[in-house]
Amino acid sequence: MPRRGTKSSKVKSICAFCAFLCLLCSISSAQTSIQTEVEQQQKRLKSSDVEERRDAVMRLGSMHRQEASRAALPALSDESPIVRATATKAILSIGAEESVSSLLPLLNDKDEFVRREAAYALGLTRSPSATAPLSNLLLNDKENGVQAAAAVALGHIADEAAVVALVGTLAPQLSAPANKKRKPEDNPFVLRAAAAALGHIRSRAGTAALISTLTNEKLPSDVRRESARSLGLIGDQTAVPALQAASTAADPYLAAIASEALKKISRGS
Repeated sequence: MPRRGTKSSKVKSICAFCAFLCLLCSISSAQTSIQTEVEQQQKRLKSSDVEERRDAVMRLGSMHRQEASRAALPALSDESPIVRATATKAILSIGAEESVSSLLPLLNDKDEFVRREAAYALGLTRSPSATAPLSNLLLNDKENGVQAAAAVALGHIADEAAVVALVGTLAPQLSAPANKKRKPEDNPFVLRAAAAALGHIRSRAGTAALISTLTNEKLPSDVRRESARSLGLIGDQTAVPALQAASTAADPYLAAIASEALKKISRGS
């Protein structure tokens, strides 16, 4: 007569096996459902209606799966700017390097909105291979919105190779001789984005440009505030005198940020 323990062990094994089969069936069903959804949205990408194509791209992007992003790739060359712009983020699940190579052509798109969204998407890849093209976009695009997007993206990537372009934007008088004839940037959004990006990169090579911006009382307060914040993130002792002066500024927000930056530098020394 078999022992009770042996019988109980067999029952547990059978139950475990059944549970495993159920799990396999569930995974298979989910994969089938995903594939069906991808195929459905691919068909919608061929619609003559712009809004339907845009919605299809959004749905593919929201799946956050490589096969869905790959299905959205053709939308990068759609005739509609809104569809191309929407596709810039929808394709990111294919991987950073392939995303970069797919997005770079859109930096030359005739539509400002598409160029801007492509820049933001490149920043989300965090790939240093996008640094040079984005730096070029920051320095040479004629639209402020695109330039600002490029600066934000460079901050996300945080590649020190971007410092030259960011300094050239924020304080062209401090950049290389070849750039000294460059017209000073006067758009607050672009300047603020460049200052913030330097803080994200945290390279001391950006300190002088940030100090120059912080001490320039002709610049908008929010640009000077962002410069103070970035100086605190970099932690360079040479910024202390400028931050001390800013800590007593009439602008209470600038004064508070400068004081906090000084504390960060002090803790890091």
